[in-house]
Amino acid sequence: MATTHGRHETSALPLPASPQAPARAAGYAWGLARIAIGWIFLWAFLDKTFGWGFATPPERAWLAGGSPTTGFLKGTSEHALGGFFSALAGQVWVDWLFMLGLLGVGAALILGAGVRVAAGAGTAMLLLMWAAELPLETNPFLDDHIVYAIVLIGLALAGAGDTLGIGRWWGNTALVRDFPVLK
Repeated sequence: MATTHGRHETSALPLPASPQAPARAAGYAWGLARIAIGWIFLWAFLDKTFGWGFATPPERAWLAGGSPTTGFLKGTSEHALGGFFSALAGQVWVDWLFMLGLLGVGAALILGAGVRVAAGAGTAMLLLMWAAELPLETNPFLDDHIVYAIVLIGLALAGAGDTLGIGRWWGNTALVRDFPVLK
């Protein structure tokens, strides 16, 4: 603290109430990031399943017989790995894996249980989508898929399921104590 004319001046930013306050605030930031990214995955699942007209029109909904992977994967044919990814478009097993991945990652992140597994699966999905679009049009290598993957890894490392989620309870179950990777 500096003294000016007999008065004490303080910094413009207030000091934290306790030494734990920054860690608590970071926990909330990670918790909110976890829920937000979980919603992105879950929303993609819901819109593709029911065709609510945001990214998927009703006539192309999964429940209406549409393929949730065809639009994106067929659109990769002009890219470096387009031949590989275009060949996967519309295959039933690819549709099911993709949709189960969206649902599982989204639900786990929103709940805060199984964040490590969700982060691994979500990162794999994002990296595959990134690879399908190579070369990128607006940046040599970095796009939102990579940024989301980095955040997912951070969520797993930060134990983000414990704040604003059921991660602490989940981590104390016998199953997770026996298999900590499920935290």
